[in-house]
Amino acid sequence: MTTGREQTTAPADPPGRTRRAAGRGIAGRLSWGLADQAVSSMTNFAVGVFVARSLGVTAFGVFSLAWLTYGLVLNVARGLATDPLMVRFSGVPEALWRAAAARASGTALVIGSSLGTVCLLVGLGVGGRIGPAFVSLGLALPALLLQDSRRFAFFAAGAGHKAFTNDLVQGVALVPAMVVAARVDTVAAFLLAWGAAAAVAAGYGFLQSGIRPRVTAARGWLREQRDLGTRYLAENVSLSAAGQLRAYGLGAIAGVGAVGTVRGAELLLGPFLALLMGLSLVTVAEAARVLRRAPHRLGAFCLRLGGGQAAAALLWGGALLLMPDRLGELVLGDVWHSASQLIVPATLGVAGAGLGSGAASGLRALAAARRSLRCQLFASACYLGGGLGGAALAGTAGSAWGVATATACGAAVWWWQLRAALREHHRAPVTEPQNDIPEVRTT
Repeated sequence: MTTGREQTTAPADPPGRTRRAAGRGIAGRLSWGLADQAVSSMTNFAVGVFVARSLGVTAFGVFSLAWLTYGLVLNVARGLATDPLMVRFSGVPEALWRAAAARASGTALVIGSSLGTVCLLVGLGVGGRIGPAFVSLGLALPALLLQDSRRFAFFAAGAGHKAFTNDLVQGVALVPAMVVAARVDTVAAFLLAWGAAAAVAAGYGFLQSGIRPRVTAARGWLREQRDLGTRYLAENVSLSAAGQLRAYGLGAIAGVGAVGTVRGAELLLGPFLALLMGLSLVTVAEAARVLRRAPHRLGAFCLRLGGGQAAAALLWGGALLLMPDRLGELVLGDVWHSASQLIVPATLGVAGAGLGSGAASGLRALAAARRSLRCQLFASACYLGGGLGGAALAGTAGSAWGVATATACGAAVWWWQLRAALREHHRAPVTEPQNDIPEVRTT
């Protein structure tokens, strides 16, 4: 007879309750990702608007060149430093995560310092209006990339609320910095203010985590993560490069006005694109957790993720189609009339991208970097070819429909590769450390 004193193990929770608890945990982490992206997007938007209103069109053009350069450098740092961190160190024991976060942030700091030095030298060599802006960007890059690495480290640990707080601190610090920059009234001053606010947030990140960036470990991190890092670098750069080349090519084929029209349609979808960016901060980490805890559920998780994003994009596009012309003119002015003609293809393009992103999260969780690189290169080539080929055939509208078709083809390839990667993973021996404990070699 078993007595109450002899019973030492508590009854297990019912499976339904466990699934509900896991679902609430995922929903909470996704919510923090959206909240963090909202703060980050609003901060960047505020910087751009403040500079545009303070300095005028020409100076804002100089600022935009620096901004695009920052975006390229950011993609490099994420591909080499923080993307591997999200894939291999999400949901791992805290000691393992802390060691990896220190090395990844140190790598981001080294990249920011190295490429920042290049920008500084370019600025000194160019001179004129552009030179001082690039000098200031070079000085700001280390702080900007270090702060971004803090965000990714927190999301890898499932602590999205800390990333949100960190971005909020940057936004608050940006207010007095921008006031001081407005008194100087130069592009260089605004870029330095932006970097100073990022430095404050990066310092606060140390108070939040107690993790110092290990600069001396950057070479080892790059060497140990090169199987993922080099491919993620190629993915990130190819994606941003395709967008830039499509804009330049569209301007050459259909005129600069066509670029403005396409940009206007993208602005209409801007809030939803911010939503996708917020989700992307946490979906890879969540997919990695699903893979560790219930590998057989990864495909269904990615399908729900991608299908939900595609459905939300279609709903947003439907709402835009019902928008009164007066409200559209209030938002975009004269651009509304031409941009509104592109709502349908632009919406379909975003829906295709959302569907494909679900599969992309699964491939990254599986550490199938070779497959994801093939997908991204194919999708980028389709995007560029569809955008420019459509423009050559039917102008601005043709370019928009070409991109919509390209994203649908890209999504199909992403899912095809995920299905193949899942089959390989399920066939692999249980003892094979496929994306389970490859982290041990980095400690």
